Amino acid sequence: MRRGRRLAVDVGDARIGVASCDPDGVLATPVETVPGRDLPAAYRRLAALTEEYEPLEVLVGLPRSLHGGEGPAAARVRGFAEKLARRVHPVPVRLVDERMSTVTASQNLRAAGMSSRRGRSVVDQVAAVVILQSALEAERASGVAPGESVEVAM
Repeated sequence: MRRGRRLAVDVGDARIGVASCDPDGVLATPVETVPGRDLPAAYRRLAALTEEYEPLEVLVGLPRSLHGGEGPAAARVRGFAEKLARRVHPVPVRLVDERMSTVTASQNLRAAGMSSRRGRSVVDQVAAVVILQSALEAERASGVAPGESVEVAM
């Protein structure tokens, strides 16, 4: 397991959830929800968070179908990740499978007694935590970085 903090990003239409982990990669915690409708502002905020947290890498959740295929949402996230990679270079950006992360996050919030109305503001952060925790577990089990690297075209 590589040592270093990571940031995880759950890209939604309206909001972008962000999570981080400790340098040992043990515990993922929510950071904030970035408004996603104004993409230039969102990229600036994510770049500022990357500078602040100094992560080993930024993990972006890639929405796949239950069968593993990719649709329009995945294409949109791939484009988002490429632009983010240019903004945070030289910090690497990786795409990781995020199947069911929002569903899991919503279930976790309901189990904690949070209403769906109140949970809307944090569900994206919790989804980012789910994405990050899953990626950390995958790396711990396999010994290799999770997902796929996003190449930076400068």
